[in-house]
Amino acid sequence: MDDDFSSRRESPPPPHVVGVSLCDSAPLLWRVEDLRSVRAQGLVGALLGSLPRTPRQNGRLGRPLLLLPEEERLLRERQTAAALPARRQDGGGAELVVQVEQQQEEEQQRSYEEQSILALEDRKSALLRAMTSSHSGSGTGTEASDEALRGRLEDLDRSFTFPQSALAVQLSTARAGLSYCPEARAFLQADWPIREQHDRSWDARYQVFRDLRGRGFYLTSAGKFGGDFLVYPGDPLRFHAHFIAICSSLDESVCVLDVLSAARLGSNVKKTVLLCSPGTDGRILYTSLQWSGMV
Repeated sequence: MDDDFSSRRESPPPPHVVGVSLCDSAPLLWRVEDLRSVRAQGLVGALLGSLPRTPRQNGRLGRPLLLLPEEERLLRERQTAAALPARRQDGGGAELVVQVEQQQEEEQQRSYEEQSILALEDRKSALLRAMTSSHSGSGTGTEASDEALRGRLEDLDRSFTFPQSALAVQLSTARAGLSYCPEARAFLQADWPIREQHDRSWDARYQVFRDLRGRGFYLTSAGKFGGDFLVYPGDPLRFHAHFIAICSSLDESVCVLDVLSAARLGSNVKKTVLLCSPGTDGRILYTSLQWSGMV
């Protein structure tokens, strides 16, 4: 009975395979389900794209998600990453082109109407400032000047036109690889595997990344802090980084001035510097640096 019951138990669902596209050797994720999948695996990446409704903002970014080389390699080792499949062109390809073009025309028309109103208001403000400054010093003829101002404003309402050539067009991030454009998909087709580097520094970085991720830490790039990774105790949306990881091999010589600079920088940004080196037995050796001052 027990054996029969265990044989009828449902097997765990297969892991979600994320679709990776390639742009100038950079692995990118475009689909929302792929972003959710890698986040659930503790991989952060970096959002690069603009949001469709606010394409010129820089406070919050959207897709695509740029993966670190170590994140892409870890996904590949877990067999949870594959080249982004090409979109099917049969059945609805021409209709999609028409829909996209129609949506673009409607959005451009709305933008033109909004900018026309703003340009008219700006012209009126400039006229009011000019007319006010012209007769602000004279005490006579104020009524005549006001009448002339009202006439010019009325003429401006009737005659003002906003040229199409002055329209500011906002371009959202193109959904390359997911759009109807075959040239864009062909450009982003990834040659699998995406990266194959075999130098010692690359292998050391990846071994450190895999070990820290296996311990439950979240990692992002630490280029602005002079290190290899920023190490977070939890999701970077909720925690500050506690460590700056610097990766090197055991037999690599390090200048003492570089050690002092890293320790001093870590102290200034309230983070502990970790010197990380893969050992000969497969374990990672960590050495923490803390600035205690100099006498």
